[in-house]
Amino acid sequence: MLSRSISTYINYDLSYLNADGSEDPNIYLSGDIIQQSTNLAPEIINAERERASEKKYKHLESLDRLTHRLYNSCKRLERSNSNGRDYLPILRSELRKFRKLQRRWVMTL
Repeated sequence: MLSRSISTYINYDLSYLNADGSEDPNIYLSGDIIQQSTNLAPEIINAERERASEKKYKHLESLDRLTHRLYNSCKRLERSNSNGRDYLPILRSELRKFRKLQRRWVMTL
């Protein structure tokens, strides 16, 4: 899974302490990327299984929030002092593909 590879790479890269003994605030970025990406599939499944339209739209809104947060995590990764930025083109490409598929899928519900 792409998010786990990115996380491993970032975690190793950002795990060092700063000169003043504090940790890098971007260390939590790796966990955010994993959590957001792994929560996408259950939301898709829940939206597909739901029969009531109100509940279905709640899952769709949650899915939109997750993809937006994942995109914001890409922006944070870009600003971080990490070599994990090497993964940005791949991750952004995958996000663009996912958003296109998501728009088409929502129309079928």
